[in-house]
Amino acid sequence: MRVRFIWALLGSLLFAGPALAQAAMPSEAVQEKLIKTCILTLNDANLTGNYSVLHAKLAKPFRTQFAPDKLKAGFKGFAAQQIDLSVVAIKTPVASTPAKIDDRGVLQLRGYFDTQPSRVLYELDFLVSEEEWKPLSINVKVRPASEK
Repeated sequence: MRVRFIWALLGSLLFAGPALAQAAMPSEAVQEKLIKTCILTLNDANLTGNYSVLHAKLAKPFRTQFAPDKLKAGFKGFAAQQIDLSVVAIKTPVASTPAKIDDRGVLQLRGYFDTQPSRVLYELDFLVSEEEWKPLSINVKVRPASEK
């Protein structure tokens, strides 16, 4: 079974350029926390239909742009599958590319969780907002573990 959903919150970006470009690379432990928190919050929203917490955890410019109802509509197809991603809580993420901070100050984390029978793949972007890294773009896919 192949389930794919992409919800990118990369509309009209209002960056504070120089301040963001100087953000320090978070440690691997912090990166793992960001990845798991983002995916588990998305999972809870999809399973319950309540997108308020996910909305609250977004980078500030995107909370303003995307109300919880818009998030719910955007994730409708993924939520309809009722896929429980909670297994990521006990797994270690595997990076498919090294973490990097681009010239806009966006932290890019790419990888997967080596789960069975399906693999959870992610492409997550974070932006420093209100003095902490917050989700900017969420791309989560579930594919058979045999597909790499």
